[in-house]
Amino acid sequence: MEEAKSHTNAEKSGRNQALALAGRISRKLLWMLIVFLGITAVSFWVIHLAPGTPTDLQTTMNPFAGEEARKRLNALYGLDKPLVEQYVDWVSRMAQLDFGNSMSSDSRPVWDKIKERLPLTLGMNIGSLILTLLIAVPIGIISACRQGGLFDRISTVFVFIGFAMPGFWLALLLMMLFAVELEWLPVSGITSFDFDSYSIWGKFCDLAEHLAMPLFVYTFGSLAAMSRYMRSSMLEVLRQDYIATARAKGLSPRKVVLKHALRNALLPLITLLGLSVPGLIGGSVIIESIFALPGLGQLFYTAVLARDYPLIMGNLVLGAMLTLIGNMLADLAYGLADPRIRRGGS
Repeated sequence: MEEAKSHTNAEKSGRNQALALAGRISRKLLWMLIVFLGITAVSFWVIHLAPGTPTDLQTTMNPFAGEEARKRLNALYGLDKPLVEQYVDWVSRMAQLDFGNSMSSDSRPVWDKIKERLPLTLGMNIGSLILTLLIAVPIGIISACRQGGLFDRISTVFVFIGFAMPGFWLALLLMMLFAVELEWLPVSGITSFDFDSYSIWGKFCDLAEHLAMPLFVYTFGSLAAMSRYMRSSMLEVLRQDYIATARAKGLSPRKVVLKHALRNALLPLITLLGLSVPGLIGGSVIIESIFALPGLGQLFYTAVLARDYPLIMGNLVLGAMLTLIGNMLADLAYGLADPRIRRGGS
């Protein structure tokens, strides 16, 4: 009898937890939808505040295009409608995964143009994040464990240099040294002209040579901040009472740092990583323009210059989705790094 009652209570508890979890997920998704619509509404309004329209750029340099031609183009693109109506039309199409056609001369679908450039930008930035973590986390741990030592002082100088050096200036210096002076690496582009004639290993080496300098600039720009955040977080954790207790029990310094301190020290770094996900597109504009890389950053830059509203909004929607996904991944990573958060959430 007692066992049946206990089993019934366990089932009720399981159902209640499942319902609570479903409710939290529903509220999270609803909040993400509201935030997403807010981001797109503000972005849609801001890009229309910029002086000039796509029709102005198409008709200004054409001596045969008058005011009548401009009005016909505005009607063709729907720019003669009120801004609220334009936004509602755009949201209704976006709900059907239709981002419209570009207003440039090729008039290609926006998603096709983004899809072509997306792998390069994501690959470069994800590779940069992985390299940054592999380098910054050990630097931060060693600097915190040896506070005030030689390694800590050298890393501090390195951090100040990383913070003070603009990415575009570092890119130009690398191009002058390795491409112009030493002629070790190509100046720009992603592949050589005879790329198709190379073997598989030759293609890999050619891609590595073209992407070495941009990848270094990406990594160096975020390495300083990541390592400094890791150092300060580790120093704060190492001063906690439970670390002193673990040391008093006779645990080795390696086990104290890696098993007891590292997980808690990673929480601020996870927050920083979640916030850095939206910068995958925005941070690529300058570097991709300098190295002539056919990525999303360069596409977004040319779209802004051409006042290509559908293409600009397509890029901004992708950035908004990356923002929301980054926040969600950060929430999940909190639970993986700290079991107390996971148990509290369940």
